[in-house]
Amino acid sequence: MAYKSFLTIWDGRPQSRAALDLAMDMTRKADGHLNVLCLGIDPSQSGLYYAGATPLVISESISNARDNAKKLEDEVTGILTGSDINWSSQVAVAQLGGLAHVVGRIARFNDLVILAKPYGDGAPEESAAALEAVLFEGDVPVLVCPLGPVADPDVEHAKRIIIAWNESAESMAAIRAALPLITDAEAVDIAIIDPGRHSEDRADPGVELSMMLARHGARISVSVLARTVPRIAEVLERHATDFGADLIVMGAYGHSRFRESILGGATRDTLEGVKVPVFMAH
Repeated sequence: MAYKSFLTIWDGRPQSRAALDLAMDMTRKADGHLNVLCLGIDPSQSGLYYAGATPLVISESISNARDNAKKLEDEVTGILTGSDINWSSQVAVAQLGGLAHVVGRIARFNDLVILAKPYGDGAPEESAAALEAVLFEGDVPVLVCPLGPVADPDVEHAKRIIIAWNESAESMAAIRAALPLITDAEAVDIAIIDPGRHSEDRADPGVELSMMLARHGARISVSVLARTVPRIAEVLERHATDFGADLIVMGAYGHSRFRESILGGATRDTLEGVKVPVFMAH
């Protein structure tokens, strides 16, 4: 199944412009439709103000968020008017605590969501919340775009793809969602980092997955990588450079989101240092 319906979130940052440019390029090549969500964030939290002040504060905060969302929509309209793609824009306002419902409800009606890096580079708190909302509430795969121009913007026809495989349900979900990209690539490498010992009655790591993908016509190789540095993300990043990858496919949040937000994890570490687009699903 080819991707036809794309979504990105616009907040005016340079990171979001990189994601918008990539979304436009993919929409154009797929002859699809791009929806741009202009999100106004209301930072107020009821119950944190003195008695009688909460309604007034919330009302003013929502009004400011609505004005900001409209300003963002005007920016997007200025960028996309006259472009050669089918597009629409949508304004939404949400408190941070209710972001998951708003973004998830909108995201679920799209094939692929393209977002800016949610960590590092001065990304606001709502960036990570929006990513999680798409993955968990919208149940939609996400393509995370690095800051700056993508080396090969033709992600729809990525030539060299790395699959980060750890036999988890999250990894398999990402692989199934990325099949249109995987089967079209010139070379796909299944990267397995520091696999545990397997019993004699089990196949070597990656064999079953490689057979499955080969039946779809994918050009598969398998790399078993030693964990020579503390962070798995560093091993993956080095291998991506050595392989010349222009896309990484991986499962998202194999550990709890709370644990990753506090202690870090493969998802967060990879997204903080990503140099190529990362395709994720949960």
